[in-house]
Amino acid sequence: MIGRLHHIVIDCPDPAALATFYSEILGLPITFRSDDWVVVARNDTTSGIAFQLAPDHQPPEWRNLERPQQMHLDIMVDDLDTAEARVLKLGARKLTGEDEESRVYADPAGHPFCLIPRPGWARPIQSRVG
Repeated sequence: MIGRLHHIVIDCPDPAALATFYSEILGLPITFRSDDWVVVARNDTTSGIAFQLAPDHQPPEWRNLERPQQMHLDIMVDDLDTAEARVLKLGARKLTGEDEESRVYADPAGHPFCLIPRPGWARPIQSRVG
């Protein structure tokens, strides 16, 4: 082993807004915030997802080879329909390509992410209400 994952970093035009979006979806707190860098993680001593200011951010376009997705997050959920309603309410936009196994959305900055059914080996998702 050479190293250990610290953060997955996502470029975006508004780090605070995108971090809040994923914080709500994942039920994880924002553990660090500055003008150009915001982190969502279990706590302030664990790795997570960082959102970095990119003022000239050009979002990927789903199924467009000129502006490919570059990366995406798979988020496991217990119920696709319930999760879909919640992410749409938070500001996600549904993209084409829905199938029975997963659904594809764009976050508020245009990055694609998928909701996937929780695999049998994973423990149930603990929904945070509020």
